Amino acid sequence: MILSSPSQSSRSSALHPLFPRAFEFIRNTDLLALAPGRYPIIGEQLFVIVENVPGRSRAEAKLECHRKYIDIQLVLEGTDGMGWKPLTDCTQPVSDYSAEKDIRFFHDVPASWIAVPPGHFCIFFPEDAHAPLVATGNIRKAIFKVAAM
Repeated sequence: MILSSPSQSSRSSALHPLFPRAFEFIRNTDLLALAPGRYPIIGEQLFVIVENVPGRSRAEAKLECHRKYIDIQLVLEGTDGMGWKPLTDCTQPVSDYSAEKDIRFFHDVPASWIAVPPGHFCIFFPEDAHAPLVATGNIRKAIFKVAAM
């Protein structure tokens, strides 16, 4: 997991060949003007999902993981409390992995929590279980789905 801001994205860009394109989209797009929905950038290899949803409590948040995609979760409005735990330490699955939705949930409790303020992002790799959207109010965010390759 990585926590950073777009102004420091050059450090993360070298970690994946599609990261530079995701950060270019962040720099050149008025993300607050986008309605909630899914927006293609490079077909199924790189796209963004814009959400504006109510936050939930830590008790309601479930750890999740993905196999096909890396998440770059950029908070636009609100503060998103995100839980994290190494996937290898997750032992209480809610259900089997859904290949169609590229997701699996866990009952495990996050090992740590971080408050991600507006204008900052977290990168979650397939080995990172994460529990996003923990807040007392609404959260507006852009979730970039980057093919793990």
